Amino acid sequence: MPTESERTHEFHEVPGGVPILSWTVGVPFEEEARAQVRRVATLPFVRKWLAVMPDVHAGLGATIGSVIATRGAVVPAAVGVDIGCGMMAVRTTLAEADLPGDLSSLREAIERAVPHGRTNHGGRGDEGAWGHPPGAVRDSWDRLETGYREIVASYPRIDRGPTIEHLGTLGTGNHFIEVCLDEAARVWLMLHSGSRGVGNRIGSDFIALAKREAKQRSVKLPDPELAWLEEGTQTFEGYMRAVTWAQEYAATNRELMMGAVVSALGRSGAVSDFELEGERVNCHHNYVASESHYGEDVLVTRKGAVRARAGDLGIIPGSMGARSFITSGLGKPESFSSSSHGAGRAMSRTQAKKRFTLEEHARATRGVECRKDLDVIDETPGAYKSIDAVMHAQRDLVEVVHTLRQVVCVKG
Repeated sequence: MPTESERTHEFHEVPGGVPILSWTVGVPFEEEARAQVRRVATLPFVRKWLAVMPDVHAGLGATIGSVIATRGAVVPAAVGVDIGCGMMAVRTTLAEADLPGDLSSLREAIERAVPHGRTNHGGRGDEGAWGHPPGAVRDSWDRLETGYREIVASYPRIDRGPTIEHLGTLGTGNHFIEVCLDEAARVWLMLHSGSRGVGNRIGSDFIALAKREAKQRSVKLPDPELAWLEEGTQTFEGYMRAVTWAQEYAATNRELMMGAVVSALGRSGAVSDFELEGERVNCHHNYVASESHYGEDVLVTRKGAVRARAGDLGIIPGSMGARSFITSGLGKPESFSSSSHGAGRAMSRTQAKKRFTLEEHARATRGVECRKDLDVIDETPGAYKSIDAVMHAQRDLVEVVHTLRQVVCVKG
């Protein structure tokens, strides 16, 4: 038997369902999240077991930090509405000594280059969207638009908001753009975002369709949010087409933002000329994909989890004032070759706003050029789990390739 210090994951039986394997030794796994994963484990099409990552916390219907292998069905709410949300990081030829003493110029250059946040309730003049998309955005949308038009031909409600206007933009909440330093004092650029408004509409509409079809079939659900779409149906096929497109949109969104950040810093005059070198990582952590596990073709839904096959590069960020990690997957079969997607929230946004003061936030982000106002208190480092504890809990899932600390952070 492994000792407490050797144990990496726990086994939980679920009456009437598949077991749960959780990589949560030494990190909080609150009862609300436990109850959610137990409900998911009772769904009839879940295969083998449910894998729970150390950044686990309660979500809408399905739990953030969960990996679900299914056959014959997909749960739209398990993917969520931020379809294709993920991370991107690139290493530059710059070193810490090349950065200016006053980092505000870098932050301002990034903020000018990438629309971020949300104003006017997302309506006309929203500062978080393009008024006049630049050429690179228009070119990327030209490649994406045909697929989009095919989707909205069948599901016209999806076509009721921004598309190109959000491509190459950051959004709000926990999305960010950072300038970081690694263990060798080399400068990295890193960002976190997804499929923006169009992904939200796709997710929301198909969640509603799944609920409607479950009601028509008189399916008894452990949670209404866990309504599923059955393989072979028109709605299933429509969802898989739409979710795949949204994941492509999200990856393109990150590529465009990274290009804009690189150009903005190059034009800023605050740093010398530089190039990108070495590792370049762009990975989803809210998505569904067809994969093979234990000799069976399945759909793997990762909600707040990163694919970590042997050698897969991934990104596991901490909070605004904590370290982040570039990782290499170890291909752990029991986790369906997955790892956490970050530190994971330790409390809700509402709780964080009540719990922390501006002074505490400023202390926690000392040394980071970032916002230090009331509107980002819900993202303060104390609202998240310890990234060090999370990384230790998944030491058999990934190995650390680079350790990053942020010096500039742009929030939406």
